[in-house]
Amino acid sequence: MSIGLEHYLALSAILFSIGLYGALAKRNAIVILMSIEIMLNAVNIAMVAFSRYIVPLLLTGQVFAIFVMVVAAAEAAVGLAIIIAIYRSRETIDVTKVDLMKW
Repeated sequence: MSIGLEHYLALSAILFSIGLYGALAKRNAIVILMSIEIMLNAVNIAMVAFSRYIVPLLLTGQVFAIFVMVVAAAEAAVGLAIIIAIYRSRETIDVTKVDLMKW
């Protein structure tokens, strides 16, 4: 049995579903950021798999995956900075208790 495109896409769908559940169901801001990272990694797996099986000689999927990783790293750095700032002012990272935009 060889590993085909369907296997990679199934793995990607499972990871994306786990990340989506974590982003929608959890209230901890750090867990939500980690869930978003899982979703981005699932998309990376799908892009690299499609690139490998559709155009195996080109590295387009791998290049886009690197761009997604760079954006994910920047998102994680900015997100953690915002979470630290909120924790210092409110002493909680529960997203239901953070109402900075309200008067």
